[in-house]
Amino acid sequence: MANIEFPPFEYPSGYRCFAGVDEVGRGPLVGDVVTAAVILDPARPINGLTDSKKLSEKKRLALFPEIQEKAIAWAIGRCSAEEIDRLNILQATMVAMQRAVDALPVAADFVLVDGNRIPPLSVPAAAVVKGDLRVAEISAASILAKVTRDQEMMLLDQQYPKYGFAQHKGYPTKAHLTAIEHYGVIDAHRRSFKPVRRILDLDR
Repeated sequence: MANIEFPPFEYPSGYRCFAGVDEVGRGPLVGDVVTAAVILDPARPINGLTDSKKLSEKKRLALFPEIQEKAIAWAIGRCSAEEIDRLNILQATMVAMQRAVDALPVAADFVLVDGNRIPPLSVPAAAVVKGDLRVAEISAASILAKVTRDQEMMLLDQQYPKYGFAQHKGYPTKAHLTAIEHYGVIDAHRRSFKPVRRILDLDR
């Protein structure tokens, strides 16, 4: 199947201050869904911005402080596992995006959101398919969100070393599923997700 090429992104006219928003962590069985919002400074360009998934961990870690330093504004949003279970993952992601935008210390004129959905916001916004590849602000947001969530998984790994969170970052790998079966569900697991719910049902 051939790769679909998307046209270069054209920023909406009439706006000056754009925030990019992206999320990380919709698929994992454990932890928060993490979002970031970033307003870049055109006078302080950052080389190497692209979809965080296409960057090595070393490159992401190098770009993380550079984005924080050079951006006009940035903020992190999140929804906890409990909120994900209560709202569902899609709605929780939308709430986390709202929180990131609302937390920006500088208000954006226009918000660009990766994907095909936008959360309810108080400013104009647009969804950008493959935005993390096409829009520098969204690329920067994807890196901040990815590094933030990965670091949280490293901390969770220190608390629960038997689960392998440092390796699989909470995604439903065979090793993670085996660990849940052997050691049970922890508080940070998303109980509404099918593999976790299945283990809980077996334990009843």
